[in-house]
Amino acid sequence: MRPKPVIAIDGPSGAGKSTVARELARALGFQFVDTGALYRTVALLADEDGVDWSHGPRLAKLVEGHEFAFDSKGILYLDGNPVGDAVRTPRMSLGASEVAQHSEVREALLVIQRVIGKDGGVVLEGRDIGTVVFPDAEIKFFLDASVLERARRRFEELLAKGRDITLDQIAREQEERDRSDRERTLSPLRKADDAIDVPCDDMTAMQVVEHMLELVKSQFSFD
Repeated sequence: MRPKPVIAIDGPSGAGKSTVARELARALGFQFVDTGALYRTVALLADEDGVDWSHGPRLAKLVEGHEFAFDSKGILYLDGNPVGDAVRTPRMSLGASEVAQHSEVREALLVIQRVIGKDGGVVLEGRDIGTVVFPDAEIKFFLDASVLERARRRFEELLAKGRDITLDQIAREQEERDRSDRERTLSPLRKADDAIDVPCDDMTAMQVVEHMLELVKSQFSFD
């Protein structure tokens, strides 16, 4: 038995999983693991090295040739350097969905995720944490929101960063990402049978965190 639980948060792109998982981990004193950032970084490495996103074996070699690590705040480091916002573009979002379709890539990143979370005390977010990465996670959440709401949040985020983009464009990209994530053959996005639904259209990120925190503390007692 793990000394502390593994908390898995799954859900579609743009539902706010990273923000919620980061804040939940902070409130619990747990390690935050942004698994989506791992796939985004593989897509970025592929672009930089001229590797096509459709070439699974070569993508897996990229993973094996670099060191991935998270600091105590959940920031992803690649070969000792913070990845930063380079992986937070719409292209890298689509790229993450593409590279995640390859079993070779998923297996390589699966090892990294399981090593980080093996002793518990972690909050991981992604698409298949509760179904594939940690099917034995002590508590699982499925965070969701409508396509329009998720697109609106992403639009406001990119607008604040000075990006020239429209809400319609973001919504179309969101729908394409959802379709790709749900229809892929390997580890498609789905809710684990024992996951707790958390619809968040009408909730702020901190309200979602408080809700989850109450549920975790009601089920587990730890220092």
